[in-house]
Amino acid sequence: MALADTIIVLDFETTGLSPDMGDRAIEIGAVRLVDGVVVDQFQALMNPGFRISGFIEDYTGISNAELAQADSCAEVMLRFADFVGDFNMLAHNASFDKRFLDAELKRLSCGYSGEVGCSLLASRRIFQGAPDHKLGTLVNYVNLSVDGDFHRALFDAQMTAKIWLLMLQQMRDQYGFTEIPFTLMQKLNKTAKKSVHKLLMSAAG
Repeated sequence: MALADTIIVLDFETTGLSPDMGDRAIEIGAVRLVDGVVVDQFQALMNPGFRISGFIEDYTGISNAELAQADSCAEVMLRFADFVGDFNMLAHNASFDKRFLDAELKRLSCGYSGEVGCSLLASRRIFQGAPDHKLGTLVNYVNLSVDGDFHRALFDAQMTAKIWLLMLQQMRDQYGFTEIPFTLMQKLNKTAKKSVHKLLMSAAG
């Protein structure tokens, strides 16, 4: 049984919003959690093969000069595929990151065997009192100390991992779970907010 606290948490910085429109990944950051402990991490800039806009330079703090020196997307993503192995993955607003993950790996005829979960969807159900569920808002909501820059991939992945583990801990504290299957979190993300308590009471048994 794959557990929710044994997972790869990842984040991309990109040239824009859609790989279908020709946008590419320019940075990936990830942490590997095993039994709720960070045991490894992965970070790399990647050269998309074209200059990025001034807006993206300002937004991410990643410069064209840095990207010119970086390995290609293909080289980085092959290394990342090895890093992932057969782990499940997680991202905050995973629909965005999964689009880029799938697009970059498809270029390499490369895939992955795990599932991809979304901490944003989970946070809407577990932290229902948060003002909104953006990563920065949640970091403030749970009083995490911040030592890094948002919109850099590794830092965002690290913060997402901490938020995720706090959600799992709240479920343990509130419902008495000892182990939380990843499949339960996937089911939770598809459950209406008003039905979350019933689902978790039933799952905790």
